[in-house]
Amino acid sequence: MPSKPRRAPTTTSPPVTAQAPAALIRDVRTILRQARGQVHAVANTIMVESYWRIGQRIITEEQGGKARAAYGERLIPALARSLGDEFGNGVSVANLKNFRQFYQTFPEGLKSYALRSLLTWSHYRLIMRVDDPAARDWYLHETAEQGWSTRQLERQILTSTYRRLLKKPKPRGLASSKTGGKTGDKLAADATGPDPKTFLKDPLVLEFLGIPEPIERSERDLESAIIGRLQQFIMELGKGFSFVGRQMRVSTETSHFYLDLVFYNYLLKCFVLIDLKTGKLTHQDIGQMDMYVRLFDDLKRGEGDNPTLGIILCADKDDTVVRYSVLSERPQLFASKYRTVLPSEEELAAELERRHVLDVPMVMGSDE
Repeated sequence: MPSKPRRAPTTTSPPVTAQAPAALIRDVRTILRQARGQVHAVANTIMVESYWRIGQRIITEEQGGKARAAYGERLIPALARSLGDEFGNGVSVANLKNFRQFYQTFPEGLKSYALRSLLTWSHYRLIMRVDDPAARDWYLHETAEQGWSTRQLERQILTSTYRRLLKKPKPRGLASSKTGGKTGDKLAADATGPDPKTFLKDPLVLEFLGIPEPIERSERDLESAIIGRLQQFIMELGKGFSFVGRQMRVSTETSHFYLDLVFYNYLLKCFVLIDLKTGKLTHQDIGQMDMYVRLFDDLKRGEGDNPTLGIILCADKDDTVVRYSVLSERPQLFASKYRTVLPSEEELAAELERRHVLDVPMVMGSDE
C-alpha cells in the first residue's frame, strides 16, 4: 500500500516563561517595602501633627468665648456634627476631646523628629494620659528607643514601669564623706556608664507566666516557666539584657555551684545573676548570692566587664532583713519581689510608696 504522506512537523514550541534573577526580585521587594514603610511613616507624622493643630485650634476658640466652660461643652459636639458627614468618626466628640487633650499635654509641640516619626497616634493617646510629666517623657523616649508596640506600651504604663525602676531618692542632711565609704560604695562611685538602679525594677510583674498566687510551685518549676516565656521575661527585666544560660555551673577546686539564670547586660557591660526564691527573702539567701557574685567575678568575669550584679527574685521580703543585711552595703546586690498576677493600681501604688519611704535612710542630727 502506498504510504501516507508525512505531515510536516509543527514548528510551534511552548512559550518560554522568563524567570527574573533572584537577586533582582529580592532588591525590588526591599525597595517596595521600604517605600511603603516611608509612606506610612510620613502619613502618620502628618496625621499626628494635624491632630495637635486641631487641638490647638479648639483651645484657642474656647479661650475666646466669654463663658469658657459652658462654651467649650457646646463647641465640640457642634464641631462634630458639622464635620461628621464629611469625615466620619475621625471627628467624633471623643476624638475631638482627645485632640484637645493632646495639645494641652504637649502645648509646646512635638519637638523631636525621631519621636514624631516613630510614635503613632495610638502611642500618644496612651502616653498623654500619664499624669507625671517626668514619667511621660520617659515613656516617650523609651517607646521610640525600644520600638514598643501600643500593646507593649500599654502594659508598661499599666504596670507603672517608670516608678518600679530602682531609683532611690537623694537623702536629706547626709553629708558627703571626704575619706570615702565602704569598698562597695567606692565601686559604685568609680563605675562609669549607666547606673544599674535605672535598669532594675522592684517589684517585677510576671503575670505572663500563668502561675497563680500564692505560689505553690518549686523554684525549678518557676525557672522552667520563665524559660518558656523568655522573651517576655527579658522585656520585663528591662533594657540591654541577653540570655546566657540556666543552671550554669561554677566550680572551685572542691565544689560545684549552679546559678539559676545568667544574663549579660550590654549597656551595663556586666553579667547579671538571678537566684529564684518562691518564699520570703532570708539572710541565707543574701549570703548565698553574695558568694555567687564574688565567685563569678573571680572565675568568669572577662577583661573590660564591670562587676557582676546579683538579683534575688523572691515572692516576699522583710524590710528589716533588707535594711540590716549586706544588701545595704553591697551596690552589686539587689532583692526584688515578683508578682505572678497583675496587681491593681492601688496595690502597686502602695508597694511603691512603701519602698520609697524605706529607701530614705534615717539621718541623725540637724540638716544644717
